[in-house]
Amino acid sequence: MSDLTLPMARRHPLDPPDELGELRRQAPLHRLTFADGHLGWLVTGYAAARAVLADPRFSNRPEGMHPPLPGRMELAKRQDFRVPPGMFLRTDPPEHTRYRRLLTGQFTVRRMKALEPRIAEITEEHLDAMEAAGPPADLVESFALPIPSLVICELLGVPYEDRARFQEDARVLFNLETKVEDALAAVGSTMAYLHDLIGRKRDKPDDDLLSGLIEGGELTDEELTGVGFLLLVAGHETTANMLGLGTYALLTNPAQLAALRDDPSITETAVEELLRYLTIVHLGPLRSAVEDVEIEGVLIRAGETVALSLSAANRDPARFPGGDTLDVTRPATGHLSFGHGIHQCLGQQLARTEMRIAYPALVRRFPGLRLAVTPEEVPMRSDMSIYGVHRLPVTW
Repeated sequence: MSDLTLPMARRHPLDPPDELGELRRQAPLHRLTFADGHLGWLVTGYAAARAVLADPRFSNRPEGMHPPLPGRMELAKRQDFRVPPGMFLRTDPPEHTRYRRLLTGQFTVRRMKALEPRIAEITEEHLDAMEAAGPPADLVESFALPIPSLVICELLGVPYEDRARFQEDARVLFNLETKVEDALAAVGSTMAYLHDLIGRKRDKPDDDLLSGLIEGGELTDEELTGVGFLLLVAGHETTANMLGLGTYALLTNPAQLAALRDDPSITETAVEELLRYLTIVHLGPLRSAVEDVEIEGVLIRAGETVALSLSAANRDPARFPGGDTLDVTRPATGHLSFGHGIHQCLGQQLARTEMRIAYPALVRRFPGLRLAVTPEEVPMRSDMSIYGVHRLPVTW
């Protein structure tokens, strides 16, 4: 039995727990005791994490998973491990392959390029509203959350006026301390809402992604509901936290903020570096071995669960020298913040497009943007499975 449990305590809000860096210096894989007593593995090295994510001998289905944190134990025990139809994130090939094939064409670089004018318009509208209201402002409420929420709603064909419902369900679902009944109720609430919406779209289709999938005729209403759930929740929650936490990182690293503000040509590089440096998916992902697999000279037995620390992997000096420092001019391509392999984030081009538009627009509009509180007073999302800031009080 290993005495190592998943390190969680951060000494600095922008850095992963110190223990993860120390573990990575010792070896890329370590024995880890999961919350239910299961003895599995923690991966902290970049090459090892990439290898696990790319290897088809590791499953993403929930049946073989063990929770790394006590807060998720009851949920894991209560679930019947039946993946809802369309919830392709928790499936393996060939089922996963079918869903990805249907969806990949909806998230092409070309389509994201076509969305740029509308994303820029949405961004400017929210900056106008911030400017008109005057300082101070909560950047999460005024900017970071509404922009990706509105974009994903328009893309999917979800009425934006219904956002309070699914945003609250997402908050409940991502909270690490949520009771199992509340988590299941939050999933059920959003799924019921989407199932009803899809029924209405089947009667009266529109020019949106869900209507397009309906007209394609390959998915049942239950599958469409599961697909819609994943895209809706992931499509606003992740990018919103990147915009909020990324702005916090820039405001607490003024030289990096100035570099981005003064040289728009580095925007793409800066976005990749913020994605790498911050790694908001700070817990997991998890995989279970379906057969014996050797990774970096370590034998992982069939049935063992592997927790991958993307935060540690993305700061591995073997891949990103000086990776504990934020450098918006660093070529950070190859980071694992969107995952790797067949489960790599489907909406990554949308997220990149939103960030490439939103960050420069924000720092250009408000060149004097600064925190309205001390950095220590900003409430961090340490209690959530997606890291970020709960609020970001700013002034200018």
